[in-house]
Amino acid sequence: MRSVSIIGVGCTKFGERWDASLRDIVAEAGFSAIEDSNVSGEEISALYVGNMSAGRFIEQEHIGSLIADYAGLARLHVPSTRVEAACASGGLALRQAVLAVASGYHDIVIAAGVEKMTDVSGGTAADALASAADREWECFFGATFPALYAMIARLHMRRHGTTREQLSMVAVKNHHHGCLNPIAQYQMEITHEKVMKSPMVADPLHVFDCSPLTDGAAAVILAPTDMAKKYCDTPVKILGSCQASDTLALHDRRDITTLDATVCAARAAFGQARIEPGQIDVAEVHDCFTIAEILAIEDLGFVEKGQGGKAVEEGMTSLNGKLPINTSGGLKACGHPVGATGIKQAYEITLQLRGEAKKRQIDDAEIGLTHNVGGSGGTALVHIFSR
Repeated sequence: MRSVSIIGVGCTKFGERWDASLRDIVAEAGFSAIEDSNVSGEEISALYVGNMSAGRFIEQEHIGSLIADYAGLARLHVPSTRVEAACASGGLALRQAVLAVASGYHDIVIAAGVEKMTDVSGGTAADALASAADREWECFFGATFPALYAMIARLHMRRHGTTREQLSMVAVKNHHHGCLNPIAQYQMEITHEKVMKSPMVADPLHVFDCSPLTDGAAAVILAPTDMAKKYCDTPVKILGSCQASDTLALHDRRDITTLDATVCAARAAFGQARIEPGQIDVAEVHDCFTIAEILAIEDLGFVEKGQGGKAVEEGMTSLNGKLPINTSGGLKACGHPVGATGIKQAYEITLQLRGEAKKRQIDDAEIGLTHNVGGSGGTALVHIFSR
């Protein structure tokens, strides 16, 4: 298998993009990545696009062909494939692109992600997102995603002593990071008091514990590492790319306070990369809810189980902490266009490892990690990157 590197990245502004359609924003991200990489359209040999539910959000299927068309690649007949793994669709698109290059089947490959979520009502969007859970055994009985993660949070609090204050600290931290990110949906500071006074969604989760509905797109361009310097002065090498699955419904899990898919994917990725969790300098993890970031810190091996809340409280995950987490603002503040999130994470880590993250730059960052989760943990992807 060949070594693979990122040679170009692009990302749109995240938020309520009333000014643009799905095809517009994914083309915008793709063109930015192509310009960043200095490749030509004729050199691109494949395209993988993460998208969860364009059929529900904009009533458009056949997304692979649509995006190839609007990226100007249809005239070249570049194969374009849409991949879906709920909120992990972007991470899965990246993994498929990595495998395509590593296998030697393709040389220059685009991995992109896109979602246009705000063109429908909040209720319709919530129903589309609920399809990432077990429709028959969870959704039909009234369980929403906030409710599922609230159950996880309640058990974690009872079992490990995690506090309501520690949950809110995740939101406060990530909003602070989002203030430093020009593409973030929410570039505003919030306080613990504001989190606690926001409306309750599913006890103990308030509105400010939840990621928003978001429009956005991101793209990265991959090449064999031995070709990367031809296109880019600062390529970012992918050391590990791993995926794992678990049961769709929470009630079938071994332990709902641990996402076993994350644990397995992380173990495999660290094995591929031949490093330990303590060697990671910066990470983007899947904080769809504040409890999800606490679980991620634990399940990725950064702290012992039950110590995630304490790690946040002690400042370990802040910009000047031992392991900065979600420097982009995470899903919570940067936004969560579900099909694009996994690619945006790779975009952020690439900027960090290149030293191009400006006000949120982590000094001397050399190894980064991304963690993307589908649903309540039915799918998890972990990627590890090196400068």
